[in-house]
Amino acid sequence: MPGYTHFKMPGYTHYTDFLKDRKFIRWQLLPDEELDTYWREFIEKNLHLNDILREAIEYMKTTGLNNSSLSASERLHLLKRIETSIEQSEKKVKIDRTVLLYLSSCAAIALVIFGLTFFIQQQKKNHSPKGEILMVGSMLNNKEIQLVTDNNSISFNSDVQLELERNGKARIRRPDRKEETIDLTSSKENKLIVPYGKRSNLTLSDGSKVWLNSGSIMEFPAQFNGDSREIRLSSGEIYIEVASDSKKPFYVQTSDFQVKVYGTKFNISAYADSPKSVVLVEGTISLKSGSDEELFLSPSEQATVSGDGAVEIQMVEAESYICWKNGHLKFDKTPMTEVLRQISRYYNLSFDLDSHPNLENRTCTGKIYLSENMENVMATIGLLTSTKFVKRENQVFIINEPN
Repeated sequence: MPGYTHFKMPGYTHYTDFLKDRKFIRWQLLPDEELDTYWREFIEKNLHLNDILREAIEYMKTTGLNNSSLSASERLHLLKRIETSIEQSEKKVKIDRTVLLYLSSCAAIALVIFGLTFFIQQQKKNHSPKGEILMVGSMLNNKEIQLVTDNNSISFNSDVQLELERNGKARIRRPDRKEETIDLTSSKENKLIVPYGKRSNLTLSDGSKVWLNSGSIMEFPAQFNGDSREIRLSSGEIYIEVASDSKKPFYVQTSDFQVKVYGTKFNISAYADSPKSVVLVEGTISLKSGSDEELFLSPSEQATVSGDGAVEIQMVEAESYICWKNGHLKFDKTPMTEVLRQISRYYNLSFDLDSHPNLENRTCTGKIYLSENMENVMATIGLLTSTKFVKRENQVFIINEPN
């Protein structure tokens, strides 16, 4: 990489000075031979900085600024210093390149400020020519969340929280903290439609809590009458914490299987373009698919249901399957196509993921913080995969750009 063997001393006096250095951040997140050489020579020529450099390295590996001992005002001051230095250095670059580098720099900053770790493993074979467009996507128009009850439909243009009361009413909390109460139909199923790009959560009348991911449709009653409690996930993904009631078993129906709950926490994914699965976090559940056989899951087990109803059970890290509800994603040697599939749901993007074999050999291991700014997240992916992220109007281009 040009310029790596030329030293410009920026006046390192504290380990946080390294945390604003893009070459240092990149060295920690995606080291290569040239970066290793640069920092080895740096250490040899600046032995007096060795201690604070090691402190910065340890900080990147174990803590991250988000959990640091720095106060909020100190972190904010550091972030402003980083942004100022980037703005000053990028003014000399052509406009298109400036936008790209600024986004990449902000993404690199986010890796530190938010404690984000995102590591890419890619195979050397089948390497794409520099400049080749690997993927073209479209930014879709945002749709509203809809709550359908009887013949009425209520729309929300932002993520909302709904809480069902035992008297058949629903309390709605908006992000601006405004609240309203509506009557739900007790004789029919109600439906909550959460489009791509939105999220929602719902407290059922029995106290069970449900988080709905982007692209989810769930049907539920205003009250649980009779001898059982039942909801239906038509599509999408939910994480649910079921309230215990030994007299009324809880069921979740999907188009491919039924889950019976014995008091528990679990995640169900039923997207049309991904394998259908259930991951148990805590408690006990059973699964029925295509037969009367009842398969029981233990905590940290995942049941994947194939198109013919066959079920495969394996041990997994449950946290990786439920962290979306907390605003981040975790991957373990995950193909880039699957990474982009999950990102596209969260930000309402459209990629033709089935026709890009060039991305199949790129895998991702790590954690992505899903900020409100989609450009920062996409630029982070580009920075760490030797690709370039470019947004023009409503189109997103991912271009191969090895260093």
